[in-house]
Amino acid sequence: MRLLSLNRSPVKPLITLDGQSVPSGIAKQPAAGALAVAELGLEGDAQADLSVHGGPKRALYAYPGEHYAFWRTVRAQAKVAGWQDELPWGAMGENLSLEGLQEVQVWQGDRLRFANCELVVTEPRQPCFKFNAVMGFKHAVKLMQQSGYCGFYLAVSQPGTLCAGEPFELLPGPRELSVRELFRM
Repeated sequence: MRLLSLNRSPVKPLITLDGQSVPSGIAKQPAAGALAVAELGLEGDAQADLSVHGGPKRALYAYPGEHYAFWRTVRAQAKVAGWQDELPWGAMGENLSLEGLQEVQVWQGDRLRFANCELVVTEPRQPCFKFNAVMGFKHAVKLMQQSGYCGFYLAVSQPGTLCAGEPFELLPGPRELSVRELFRM
């Protein structure tokens, strides 16, 4: 398992599909080098709506890189403007683009141990209308719900640093509720 990309964004205007401008931190961009991770998240990252994003239980959002092929295909079929463009890491709004760890393998309370940081899985992501805007079509939220390709939130149990390319290990938690089960509730 490996951290493919470390992504962050300040809060900035996002144009929704109905043309409204709303503040959002969903448009994450890959960052170079090591970044500090503290109780409330990644250095240089921000969230616009702290009622549903951010805070100690949702300090970071992780997304499996393996799902990117699905979203490229869906965007092509929907004929989204720019669909032929590569989706850069962070396009799902994730802080951590991961390789080798998907929702069916992750349980609430599992730990991701990196060399200088440890994170705890807290819950799946529940997509909102802003995901439709960044994907460029109105059924993106529905497709995330149907596919179960939701990713998951993490709390910071050991602050430190993270760097793209570094490996990590999964330390099993109590194994009572999987991310997939929580997402379907």
